Amino acid sequence: MNRAFYTATLAAAALICVAAAPKTVGWSSTVSVTAQGLYLLGNPKAAVRLTEYVSYTCKDCARFQMQSDGVLLLAYLPSGRLNMVVSPVIENPIDLTAAMLANCGPKEKFFMNHNALMRSQVNWIKPLAHASSAQRSRWAGPDLGARGRAIAADFGLYAVMATRGYDRQTVERCLTDKAVADRITAQSNAARASGVTKTPSFSLGGDLLKNTHDWASLRPQLDESLN
Repeated sequence: MNRAFYTATLAAAALICVAAAPKTVGWSSTVSVTAQGLYLLGNPKAAVRLTEYVSYTCKDCARFQMQSDGVLLLAYLPSGRLNMVVSPVIENPIDLTAAMLANCGPKEKFFMNHNALMRSQVNWIKPLAHASSAQRSRWAGPDLGARGRAIAADFGLYAVMATRGYDRQTVERCLTDKAVADRITAQSNAARASGVTKTPSFSLGGDLLKNTHDWASLRPQLDESLN
């Protein structure tokens, strides 16, 4: 057989195989937006939806993030049978500021912003324990931008966002976005209206789970919902 013809035949066969191979979807990095303006990670048409109700100043929420994040990304979301939503529960102005920073930028950045804030919480939250009355007054001020800038400066949140590639100007633009602040506040109010009284809390398929506030108690119920 002519060598050139043989080589061309093999190349054509390889192209056919590639074209015929099933396409895989990276559900662990697929982000969409729900009707409530929440960010959804995974297959939007998944059979099961996990909703995490979290506060950025909640230490148990940070612990949950570190225990569950890798497992969810590697063992649950890739199948396309599960998707997940993070719903904010605002306990104080610091929560709102952190939630606004998690929402800073396009939807594709949300989950990595959220992860960065939660994983570094043990460090940036320290000023809360020994804040002066003047600081607490600034954190509760009526002006959204001034309040956000004071919180971001006192808690080192500019530095946290810098690790995500955000410069100070971009961060401050996000901290003054009243539409985002209003959306987050509405989401928090909706979470409370649904029965959320403690963070973290979770729902599966829209049903709020009782006595479930950590990864150890959530995972068996998550497995059962997928069986």
